Amino acid sequence: MKNQSKTTLRKIESKRTESLYLIIRGVEVGVVAGLVCSLYRFLLQFAEDNLVKILDYVKGNPAKIALWLIGVTAIGVIVSFIVKWEPDAGGSGIPQTAGEIRGYFSLNWWKVIIAKLIGGTLTVFSGLSLGREGPSVQLGGMAGKGAAVLTKADKTTQIRMISCGTGAGMSAAFNAPIAGTMFVFEELHHGLDRSIMCMGIVASIVADFISKIFFGLDTIFHYEAERLPLKYYWILLIMGVVFGAAGSFYNYTMIKAQALFKKLDKVPQWVKMGFAFLVSGIVGLFLPQVLCGGHRMTSLLMIENPELKVLVLLFIAKFIFGVFSFASGAPGGTLYPLCILGAYLGAIVGDVSIDIFGLTPELRQDFVIAGMAGLFASIVRAPLTGIILVFELTGDMSTLLPIATVSLISYATANVIGTAPFYAILFEKTVENTDSPVINTKDSEKVLQTFVIPVGSPINGKRISEIEWGKHCLIVSIDRNDTPITPKGNTVLKEGDTVVMTISQRRFGQDLNRIYSIING
Repeated sequence: MKNQSKTTLRKIESKRTESLYLIIRGVEVGVVAGLVCSLYRFLLQFAEDNLVKILDYVKGNPAKIALWLIGVTAIGVIVSFIVKWEPDAGGSGIPQTAGEIRGYFSLNWWKVIIAKLIGGTLTVFSGLSLGREGPSVQLGGMAGKGAAVLTKADKTTQIRMISCGTGAGMSAAFNAPIAGTMFVFEELHHGLDRSIMCMGIVASIVADFISKIFFGLDTIFHYEAERLPLKYYWILLIMGVVFGAAGSFYNYTMIKAQALFKKLDKVPQWVKMGFAFLVSGIVGLFLPQVLCGGHRMTSLLMIENPELKVLVLLFIAKFIFGVFSFASGAPGGTLYPLCILGAYLGAIVGDVSIDIFGLTPELRQDFVIAGMAGLFASIVRAPLTGIILVFELTGDMSTLLPIATVSLISYATANVIGTAPFYAILFEKTVENTDSPVINTKDSEKVLQTFVIPVGSPINGKRISEIEWGKHCLIVSIDRNDTPITPKGNTVLKEGDTVVMTISQRRFGQDLNRIYSIING
């Protein structure tokens, strides 16, 4: 009994030391991710501002328009060669980063950062309907990996730093540190790891602080909130169902468009990319509001309050152009554009509700904000991240209940319809088709991974020896109610236990998926 108490005390002391180490590493990740993502944010803002100036300059002059279209097509060709040089820089980059975290392949961190910074800037300068937020997630993760590699961190720490870097990147892009941390757990890890939580919170806060140094303290959305009377909350329930169906349709359409674009395999990639950029140049001449991530559409919606038919036109145009831009494979994200789509669809629902039920016009903004969270929840299938993200984007606590109502109903509706989450689909396709280098099979380093046994787990009440974990996996510790337990063959696992396990790096991706299946059923 005495020896057991000493062992427990040693483990507690070790955890205290580890906490300090994780905080230091979190600061390190937050600094590098915050600086890289702030640079990216500055470059995109510069590109978008100059795009507006060029479009105003060429307007009405056929010769200038022709030169602009030739130039934007040439930029598309250049971007295609950048993506060819570093394929993992294409698209948003979230699926590629998730693949690295789960052990399927290893990205070249410095090439991804360079290619994403240059390719993403050129993409936004050309006006494609792609945002900074997805790429910022990848840039943050690669900045974290770079810091881990340069400091010769072990593989477990490297995975943690990549994970926390993704959250820090989202934090820097949206000025949303809590949502950035939640994104890591809900979207990338699908579970809670206390070590990553400790490091991730610090990294996200530091990255947010660095971003605010350059871009100020204001939230991205500014509006005056009204409170929807409780007797009208049934409208939110219907709205949630509509947004769940809309999110499912969005996922289906985006994936089909990407597959269709890839079927044109006889057409060289530089030709396809050049054509996509040419189309973007033409769209910019006639409907510049739908270009880039959608910041101009945000200003239009919040300040000018366009009428219903304008809202519908911009919503449809943004959706079609966004699908086309994503399918091209150009570097850029879909997170902010989908939030804009949600805002406009929310405004449409709000205007219809105001006209039919005689609601006060000031409530329109509440529908806009709830729409952003609702579409995010149904598309990404991460409702908590969406709720927190929209709250941090607006800084208004009074809309939390309607946001949560629409998000959860939308999330449940999308699950009932049965379409897979957007990034889950992209992840599967990335793993199947990636040209990234796989993890070195000769590397025998062990990776430390944490799992929490959920309520209703099929292994609840079973002894460790009764479960086929696999020969490459070993349980090294169990935490129960913050008390360390030395694992033995006859140790009975219980709901809520935190199981710490080492997994061989040789089969990390496969074993990780199998253990998730064992624990979650």
